[in-house]
Amino acid sequence: MSQREYNLRMRLKEDFPSFSLNCLKIVPKEVPQNSNAGLIPFVLNRTQLYLNNSIEEQIRTRGYAKTLCVKARQEGITSMATGRYLWKAIHIPGTRVFILTHKGDATKNVFGMTQRFYNNLPEQFKPVVDKNNSKELSFPLLNSGYAVGTAGSGDVGRSYTINFFHGSEVAFWENAQDIASGIMQSIPKKSEILLESTACGKGNYFHDMWVKAVNKESDYVPVFIPWFWMKEYSEIADDSLIINEEERDIRNLYNLTNNQMMWRQKKIAEIGLKIFKQEYPCNAEEAFSATSDLSFIPGYLVEKARKATVEKYGSIIIGVDPARSDHEDRNRTAIICRQTRVAFDLRVFRTGDTMKIVGILIEMINTYNPAAVCIDVIGIGAGIVDRLRELGYERIIHPVVAGATPYNSKKYRNKKAECWGEMLEWLQDFPCQIPDSEELHIDLCSLMGSNENSNRLLEMESGNSLRKRMGANYSPDTACALSHTFGVKLNTNTSSFPVYKSFRL
Repeated sequence: MSQREYNLRMRLKEDFPSFSLNCLKIVPKEVPQNSNAGLIPFVLNRTQLYLNNSIEEQIRTRGYAKTLCVKARQEGITSMATGRYLWKAIHIPGTRVFILTHKGDATKNVFGMTQRFYNNLPEQFKPVVDKNNSKELSFPLLNSGYAVGTAGSGDVGRSYTINFFHGSEVAFWENAQDIASGIMQSIPKKSEILLESTACGKGNYFHDMWVKAVNKESDYVPVFIPWFWMKEYSEIADDSLIINEEERDIRNLYNLTNNQMMWRQKKIAEIGLKIFKQEYPCNAEEAFSATSDLSFIPGYLVEKARKATVEKYGSIIIGVDPARSDHEDRNRTAIICRQTRVAFDLRVFRTGDTMKIVGILIEMINTYNPAAVCIDVIGIGAGIVDRLRELGYERIIHPVVAGATPYNSKKYRNKKAECWGEMLEWLQDFPCQIPDSEELHIDLCSLMGSNENSNRLLEMESGNSLRKRMGANYSPDTACALSHTFGVKLNTNTSSFPVYKSFRL
């Protein structure tokens, strides 16, 4: 073997994009997928490269990869995973690959792709097989194998020893929790796991995993891939393209072209806005919200505020949503500052010691000299308020009671509705800036609101209703903390220190 050939073989062994380009063949989209005619080299697209690079970075830094991917439709993630794991199986002896899909047809298609990849490999990369049936491909000389299955029973895949696992359309798995407690628990930590799906509402297994990954409560790395990364999702714009204000915001926010907006409008006309946001989301929260009822705060407003840079001025208000949290499934304490048009210094933590919360608040008060500290007094908040008042901070401490009378009783049902309603208007009155936090984004878009009652007053979704949709342990802690900063009216009359109106409890 020449040095040149050796270098090429090593590059193909160590770099999947190179291997994919030189050794794997795919069927173009315009050719029937069950055909071998017209096969072309598998050149990874932007989404596939991004996900592959994310996985490689995890392996480089941690020695293993656990990826949770929310995606738009038909971005080629399954093709990338199928090719990547075949690459692993033929280069690493003793490798066992398992791919689990959400339904039988998908399982059949995935394995058909695997067999096509194998059948069209260059001969020097094609290992001997002893099993090549509808669900298994085995390489005896390498002691490696490749199998597929369909989600349904919690026992699926339990008998396999797995090094590389790909879960496809996880949000649509039947008995997802049972599967997770079975096959997922049998995969060694030093492995590679890729779970991906389009969204299917909130409160299910996949959404729960996403929230935990975003909050860094699991060792999965959250990856979102938007629809507009696909160059195919574009159509030449003509005179029929009329862009309204919201669409203009979306175009500017994501740097979309008019051709992409043209494709977007036609796709929405075809399938409807709700389904479009589910299957072709701009951000992860939009995907999850679109598949349940529309959230009170639109995701695009949150995304704008995350990306904005706004100058701070005026008085500072601190919002606090406290919780005694001595277990990972309990609510967390969230604290955030807002200075007129800018929300900043978001802090989220668990503690079973309320005096720790008091200590953090004192440190923040000494740092920022706030005009008001607004604290939810339901539950442990009352004790925190009492302690801060006892320490001499009474003048700036303001209790927030969700069911209290609002300032504007002609518009809002209660104080909770007023806080969220004022927060929505603040986001709508752009520019404004919030921390660039996926966690805060999820929480802000979690609640529903309605004024479809006898008095036409805005009323926010109850905690019980929210937990039914989002899961028994879910609480929008960060959004509640920010909403509390809208629970006090500051009097801006000239004085050396602001004067505040008291809450009417």
